[in-house]
Amino acid sequence: MRARNLLAAALVVTSLSLPAFAQSAPAKSAPKVVANPPADPTAKVYPLDQIIPATVHEAWELSGKNETAFFDIVQQLAELSSQNRGLTLPDTAAAGKRMGLMIKTKAQADHDQLLYVIVDQAVRAIGTKPTTTATK
Repeated sequence: MRARNLLAAALVVTSLSLPAFAQSAPAKSAPKVVANPPADPTAKVYPLDQIIPATVHEAWELSGKNETAFFDIVQQLAELSSQNRGLTLPDTAAAGKRMGLMIKTKAQADHDQLLYVIVDQAVRAIGTKPTTTATK
């Protein structure tokens, strides 16, 4: 949930101009979305085998060119990346703004880049290793 709040702040603050994504590459048929019960009832869950190899443009197409659905994809990728890397995303507006700006800048610069790579880079830059205390 903290990751969702962070990413929501990130994308709202940076206000992605997503329609530009659709203009950068030829139109492709949108991959089929498999409905799974999401943690947030308003969010869509996309199959990982579709979103991990998706470029920025393909993810935009997969989202149905909908900012909320695109955000669901970014959120799902960020949660996967932070889990895989053992990182925690800070739940602050400043961190969210920074992460959103990273994602926005890289996504707009190269619509053919894998979205997961962009999100993973932002997670690595913003995420922190959980601190552990030694007990004796």
